[in-house]
Amino acid sequence: MPQPPGLNHAERRLWAAFPTGAKVVLGDDLPAGPLPDRIVRAEIITQLLLGAGETRPGAVAAVRLRGAYVTGTLDVSGGRVEHELRLEQCRLVEHPDFSNAETRQLRFADCRMPGFDGGGLRADGYVSLSGSRIDGTVKLPRAVIGGGLRMNRTTITAPDPEAWAVFTGGLVVEAGMFVQEATITGGMRLVGGRMNGGLFMQGTSLINPGRIALDAQNLVVEDAAEFSRGFSALGTVRLRSARFNGILSFSRGRLDSGDPGRMALHASHIVADELLLLPEGKIEGRVSLSYSRIKLIMDIDTAWPDELFLNGLTYETLRSVEGGDRLDWVSRDPDFHLQPYEQLAAWFHGAGHDDMARKVQLAKLRARRRNLNAVGKAWNHVLDWTVGFGYRPWLAFAWFAALVALGTTVFSIEKPRAVKPPDELPAFHALIYTLDLLIPLDTFGQQLSYDAVGWSRWIGYGLVAIGWVLATALIAGATRVLRPSATAG
Repeated sequence: MPQPPGLNHAERRLWAAFPTGAKVVLGDDLPAGPLPDRIVRAEIITQLLLGAGETRPGAVAAVRLRGAYVTGTLDVSGGRVEHELRLEQCRLVEHPDFSNAETRQLRFADCRMPGFDGGGLRADGYVSLSGSRIDGTVKLPRAVIGGGLRMNRTTITAPDPEAWAVFTGGLVVEAGMFVQEATITGGMRLVGGRMNGGLFMQGTSLINPGRIALDAQNLVVEDAAEFSRGFSALGTVRLRSARFNGILSFSRGRLDSGDPGRMALHASHIVADELLLLPEGKIEGRVSLSYSRIKLIMDIDTAWPDELFLNGLTYETLRSVEGGDRLDWVSRDPDFHLQPYEQLAAWFHGAGHDDMARKVQLAKLRARRRNLNAVGKAWNHVLDWTVGFGYRPWLAFAWFAALVALGTTVFSIEKPRAVKPPDELPAFHALIYTLDLLIPLDTFGQQLSYDAVGWSRWIGYGLVAIGWVLATALIAGATRVLRPSATAG
């Protein structure tokens, strides 16, 4: 097809270069304004992409253009594009519209545009916006990209605080999504997406303080999800119900909700092979891993925030690069739950650290105290001080020995009076008398034969009462330890 009439000089060059796919260079830098020798109408590019230009046997037709000022809307929505489009250092006055189109590969390198619409796009090759500045929303809902999605070094700014900077839903990327060294101001939405080649966001800054910086609920990532090596999120990273068949890494990244009362990382109900939570500095904001299933968690103790939700979290292995305090870790939930303690105790027990498993069970019962009424709290304290809830029975023997020493000393000084006839009266012994008071049975016959007098009588009463408390605490503690749910931990 011959060139249509009315083309300017730049457009004629582009039309002539199309059959061989030669690059048309109109300038080495982004144009400061619509210079006449750089203006290309978007409709001319659209016509070439949709087959209006001639093709040449033995050559690959393509639109390759550099340094152009593109006026009008590049609109191939619903069309089938058989040719590659490569725009470099171009300024597009209107946002390109590739919604529901079928294309080869698309590349907008170091361009400037007011948005990009690729809703329902089907691309056999890659789609690249790398190095571009986009003052508007990048839309890719329901898009399927076979050759990878690249937005490295891209700057995207949402048009207003209520709008998304990147809006997708059900996006499928076969060869990996690369958003490295980018700056995205406004929320980034990847809900229900599938990244079969991984998700790589090293060095990228997401900026949406007090709002959602990244919404990736129900996302599925194969291989690796790298929010690492300079990645930072000012706003909530929401990964609820996502699945990571590989590594989920925040190594050397930064997480800051922008509001202490908001979630910095909402990763509840996720499934992951490995979670590497080794950020730069402390996470600012709350973190939730509730009801998630993670095979390996590697973390750093100083990274965790003051509020941490772990109820329902299960894991196979824990590793800390600093040997952190796991009791402090599970105690940061503002609401008490049994499961995080039981899970941690089970992990220690499985790893052969039975002493640590017992400490976790003790910590669990102490933490439970805050949810009890006054009577329950009092009895909880008694069980703790006397027998360590059954996990430290030696405490009861220590108390018993101290009380025996006290009673023996007191009743050696203030000997009780006899209450039986001399022919029925056994010889008095302060130690045996004390044991008879402490043991809730008249074992040695001393308690029924002698009665404490004066001030020592109150010591006797106290020994009887404490003896019953110790016996009850020992029985309650033993019952608790031998209960199947406890021994499982």
